[in-house]
Amino acid sequence: MSGRVLSREFYERDPAEVARELLGKILVRRLDDVSLKGVIVETEAYYGQDDPASRAYKGRKKFNELMFKDVGKTFIYMVHGNWLLNIVAHPKDEVGAVLIRALEPLEGVEIMMKNRGIRNIYSLTNGPGKLTKALAITKDLNGIDVTERISKIQIIENIDYGFEIQDSYRINVKKDLPIKLRFFIKGNKFVSRLENPRL
Repeated sequence: MSGRVLSREFYERDPAEVARELLGKILVRRLDDVSLKGVIVETEAYYGQDDPASRAYKGRKKFNELMFKDVGKTFIYMVHGNWLLNIVAHPKDEVGAVLIRALEPLEGVEIMMKNRGIRNIYSLTNGPGKLTKALAITKDLNGIDVTERISKIQIIENIDYGFEIQDSYRINVKKDLPIKLRFFIKGNKFVSRLENPRL
């Protein structure tokens, strides 16, 4: 199951392409003496100032400057009391990031359950705020490099297994682009919302 850490070059592409290809990869959260792991099963792509749902929509500001900088770094911000984990991804001199929306838990499940205060595994990491609580991801990890082997957050290759990718418009955004930028593994029970009327 364990594989190589995804390279910086992996993230130097269109955010939608990166978002699709992150599906099936393994997110690793390294704590002091244990690693929490989950398969990425749902993502969303975000662009720059022409994307009305993006944090970069109003242009470069202090709070969103990571989206304009080097790829392969975490971009963590709060929405409705929840930290959301994004990975900066975009071609050179462009802007973008990918939101990690849901995970299928693999290792450290008991710790994740303790962090969340629940026992239902299907509700453990099936949403962007849920997975950050389960994996103890906070603003303290903002801007770290996920391509380094010693990083507290990494994304690694997984053994190839067949799955079908489905897409939809993004969830819980007031304004959206006229393209489908949410990607998820079809039929996976850990996706945040299995059905979407705007698929």
